[in-house]
Amino acid sequence: MKMFDHRRNEDTVNATAEFPALTTADRCDRCGAQAFVRVELSAGTDLLFCGHHARQHETRLREIAVEYRDESDRLTV
Repeated sequence: MKMFDHRRNEDTVNATAEFPALTTADRCDRCGAQAFVRVELSAGTDLLFCGHHARQHETRLREIAVEYRDESDRLTV
């Protein structure tokens, strides 16, 4: 469930979204494996990545992310 916080600043309206925790239904945008990392972008959209692809592209993703949420600690070996 997304929650929006609308803030009016002169003629501009900004909306911020609260993204829920990742579930087993969330899939990596690169390969389709289960996603453990959500990268929130300034446009209000998000990208999902498996642990492998998140690590592979982490440096660049952190540069463009508004929020980088890593839930890979849920993985067990």
